[in-house]
Amino acid sequence: MAEEYEAAGGDDALPADSKLTTTKQRWAREGKFLTGRVTRSENERLPPGQHLVRDWPVLDLGLQPRIPLETWRLDVTGAVETPVSWDWPTFRAQKQTSEVTDIHCVTTWSRYDNRWEGLSTRDLLDIVMPRAEASHVMLQSYDGYTTNLPLEDFAAEDALLVHSWEGQPLTLEHGGPVRLMVPHLYFWKSAKWLKKIEFRTSDQRGFWEERGYHNHADPWKEERYSDDE
Repeated sequence: MAEEYEAAGGDDALPADSKLTTTKQRWAREGKFLTGRVTRSENERLPPGQHLVRDWPVLDLGLQPRIPLETWRLDVTGAVETPVSWDWPTFRAQKQTSEVTDIHCVTTWSRYDNRWEGLSTRDLLDIVMPRAEASHVMLQSYDGYTTNLPLEDFAAEDALLVHSWEGQPLTLEHGGPVRLMVPHLYFWKSAKWLKKIEFRTSDQRGFWEERGYHNHADPWKEERYSDDE
């Protein structure tokens, strides 16, 4: 089970001229990170072309890398003020958040009401502080998989770097020890076995995006495959 949640202090404890305070004020002026949780009525909850499942199907590239917690690391690099390289105890010592979300796979299944625990991507942004020119993130997994996201999608209100599902540690087949969870996009954007997050000043397509999948992946727009020739 995850530790008790505890906040490490709020913005009220920050000096008025701190770098984080200044950065958040700039984000507010620019309207950054407005993409996020969208309240939908029950009859709009299931995206078009999807069907509900009770289990959680396993899809991957045929390799499930087993990463011992003693050697696991997460590197956050690129266009940020404060890069980090966390081992497992350091990652687990960060502020913890719980969310309940639906998930939607491009292979047409959806699963409702998944209970997650992990580090909010917005809390990660507070720690690393993306530079003004940062516009995208590239996610890299321990199996070599990559996928790209606009920064606004990565920073969605309910997006997490998850380590637990339904009160138990995230299993190997579902991307443990840590995977991304961005519920408002098709689930291939939520990289399993997360190893590295690179903040970028321009977009670069990842594994499936280079192989014909849509660059954005909104389930309600059925952005499954690219229109590019």
